Amino acid sequence: MKLRVEAVLLGSLKPLGRQGVPSGIDKQPVTASVEIGPEGLSGDHQGDRKNHGGPEKAIHHYPREHYDWWQEHYPELGPLLDRAGRFGENLSTRGLDESRVCIGDVFRLGTAVVQVSQGRQPCWRLNARFDEKAMARRVQESARTGWYYRVMEAGQVAPGDSLDLLERPAENWNLQRVLHVLYRDTLNREALSELADLPELAESWRNLVRRRLEKAEVEDWTMRLETPRQE
Repeated sequence: MKLRVEAVLLGSLKPLGRQGVPSGIDKQPVTASVEIGPEGLSGDHQGDRKNHGGPEKAIHHYPREHYDWWQEHYPELGPLLDRAGRFGENLSTRGLDESRVCIGDVFRLGTAVVQVSQGRQPCWRLNARFDEKAMARRVQESARTGWYYRVMEAGQVAPGDSLDLLERPAENWNLQRVLHVLYRDTLNREALSELADLPELAESWRNLVRRRLEKAEVEDWTMRLETPRQE
């Protein structure tokens, strides 16, 4: 598997939506090479470092073909889908989506080496980004979330570089299947047990499925998906 990186995108902190919270979701394309380190792309920012960014969510990848799907099913979003970066992604490609990427996949990205760690957990910032109160829930239900990489070897990436698959240690766990377990077949104990023991999966997600197994109930998604009310 060898893909072309169509866009590399960085975000600076700006007020987001009616809440005016600091956010780096407004990613802008760059033309020059960008350094990749343990925390992601040099010059990229996240407003909420508790829930965004960090070594396990260093780089966000969102398939460009998903934009076509969103435009077809929600044409009112068209003006906001004119270019890559609208979903807050750092990388944009065609030819790879949640059905074709697996947890633990190792890629050479430019001169760096990265590994798929988890999918994106949509949050209410997408609602603010698109001025649509149900947007985060739509992303979750559509299973078009994109995914994150951890950085295994630092390097550089530029638009036009290649993304080459090097290893696939967990071929039975494509991201589509993971999302199905997390958001559809939510209390499948056999699948949850497998995920809890999957070493390539981000520790935060393994802890999440362990809690489900222990409590035999699904965590409350309300605070993550619904936009906080303004006081």
